[in-house]
Amino acid sequence: MKTKLSIITVLISLFLASCVQKTYKKTVVFTLDVSEIKNIKKVGIRGNDQPLSWDYDTEMKALKKDSVYEITTTFETGYQFTEVKFVVNDNFEFQNEDNRRVVFSEKDTTYFTAKFNKRN
Repeated sequence: MKTKLSIITVLISLFLASCVQKTYKKTVVFTLDVSEIKNIKKVGIRGNDQPLSWDYDTEMKALKKDSVYEITTTFETGYQFTEVKFVVNDNFEFQNEDNRRVVFSEKDTTYFTAKFNKRN
């Protein structure tokens, strides 16, 4: 009986260990065009996967004030994509619509360029 229990325990352990999904580090350079918006106070991004969050904005830096903002983020994920939304002056883009889906490049870095509240 003890032997059967040991074998079952080993088999369950092997099965569970083989179900762990391999993760990859994926870097994304997000560039956002906000040139059609007036009186910009802050620009951010929210998303599914850490280090982004749906609970708070991750601030984007101005490349060209009141026009183009950028952030570089590295995800450790087993997925081939992530989902995000941009936020300007505390206003989400695409309210009550689907998030933007960012598919990771085969290479280490993905470049994602968008215009606020416009689908590519």
